[in-house]
Amino acid sequence: MRISRLLRRLRNNFQLSIITLMGLFGVIGITPYAVYRLTTGNYLVGTADTIIVVSTVLAILYAWRTGDTVKPGIYLAIIFSVGSTLIAINLGVNGLFWIYPLILFNFFMVSPGKALVATILVLLSLVGYAQVVPGSVFESDYQMISFLVTSMMASILSFVFAYRTHSQRDQLQQLAIHDPLTGARNRRAMNEELKIAASLQRRHGNSYGVLVMDLDHFKRINDSFGHQAGDQVLVDFVELIKNSSRKEDRLFRFGGEEFLLLLPNTEKTGLLAAAQHLQAQIAQHLQSPGGAVTMSIGGAILRRGEHWDEMLQRADKRLYRAKSAGRNCIIIDESSTAPLSCP
Repeated sequence: MRISRLLRRLRNNFQLSIITLMGLFGVIGITPYAVYRLTTGNYLVGTADTIIVVSTVLAILYAWRTGDTVKPGIYLAIIFSVGSTLIAINLGVNGLFWIYPLILFNFFMVSPGKALVATILVLLSLVGYAQVVPGSVFESDYQMISFLVTSMMASILSFVFAYRTHSQRDQLQQLAIHDPLTGARNRRAMNEELKIAASLQRRHGNSYGVLVMDLDHFKRINDSFGHQAGDQVLVDFVELIKNSSRKEDRLFRFGGEEFLLLLPNTEKTGLLAAAQHLQAQIAQHLQSPGGAVTMSIGGAILRRGEHWDEMLQRADKRLYRAKSAGRNCIIIDESSTAPLSCP
């Protein structure tokens, strides 16, 4: 069961899987060299190899423990770049072979721009040292130029591949968590965000509230004016909510014409005020071909130690109470406040 959870985490987190895989390759590939060099008296290179191995293990453990893959990636790129440079300087031509896997490693570990900068710095360091101590790294200028040309070709090709891969992955991630019609986050993203909110509330006591919003009589718009008109109302609705909310608030498309707004650092009074503000904005500015559009709202505050799904169910029940009360109403959690703006 534990192994299946670990494998699932690797499947769901691309960068964690890359750091783990490349890190393990680095440990397996470098450890024998570290042992050999330390036992044969080459302590400088052996120590550099050992530092790389230990740093790699620590970075992998940190990434698994915290879920942060950015800092370990940058850390490993720096350690591997410095270590490979020292090895190449100490071993000369034989050490240059480590520069090529370093180039690939960096482009997997960090963003394409950072990886390209790291590669250029390594090459400049090697060339600079070779100019200060002739014959220490390259046997001739011809060999140095050949190495620079081939390594830069490998870097440029890796950059193009990594940049395109990053771009495509970002696009896929956007498609995976956003509603294609309105641009609001979808239910999959909503579940993840609510899980995070519940976790932060348990650990740090952060307060969260949700508003579940439903457009009143939306089916009439589709039936009377067509789905294209209904789609445009949904797009306009999302734009209005985003413009009327705080930057830290998160909007999700919960169902067909149902949306959920997650509000961090919000108590019951603030949640009610936010609902009133949004209801007024929609009533004033949202139009369909048949006239003004209104919405009903149900709200709930995340309770201490509560599962996020329980908060969601409570907010959903308040929404249906608001709709049953005549629509264009607001009912927040256990508030004794009467439904607002009801006809």
